[in-house]
Amino acid sequence: MIDVGALLEKVEAAAPIDAVEAALAENAAPGQFVTGQLMRVDLHAGTAAIVNAGHPFPLRRRHGRVAEIDLRIEAPFGVLPGKSFDVQPFSLEPGDRIVLLTDGMQERNAVDLDVATALADTADLHPREVVHALRAAVPDATGGDPSDDATMVCLDRYGGPPRGRNTEQGADPDRASAALLPVHAG
Repeated sequence: MIDVGALLEKVEAAAPIDAVEAALAENAAPGQFVTGQLMRVDLHAGTAAIVNAGHPFPLRRRHGRVAEIDLRIEAPFGVLPGKSFDVQPFSLEPGDRIVLLTDGMQERNAVDLDVATALADTADLHPREVVHALRAAVPDATGGDPSDDATMVCLDRYGGPPRGRNTEQGADPDRASAALLPVHAG
């Protein structure tokens, strides 16, 4: 088993993406590999850049339409020792929703889960609620027996000038779906 925590400790936030490969070589047994997506978002420029090492294409909901972000999927980290990974840019517009997935959300016995349709159907939900809804759909699609990890990250690009946040337990209640907000006794 690969100690992902040890890998992350070796890779500083500002280090080149290639440092992941070096950390894996130092901490993993021969033949082991890690799939992953590393993404950096530049909110001021409205762009993101990603290294995709063995995961499905990211999905983007823009103007009500869900589509794959057509980027190159490279070999997982550790498969080709010494490989340099390409950092691939893509645009972000206000209103975009980006979803990063592991292959367990789309392959093997979760193949019946239509993530793009589920993403379109959850357009009015807060990103955290989207993750919860899709996570709940995996056992239904797999009959309760997923054969692989099923992990996702959902990000919304709100746009506009920087603003303060009103948060409760890390989430802004003004952005959460009304039906799912906690009820507070007055």
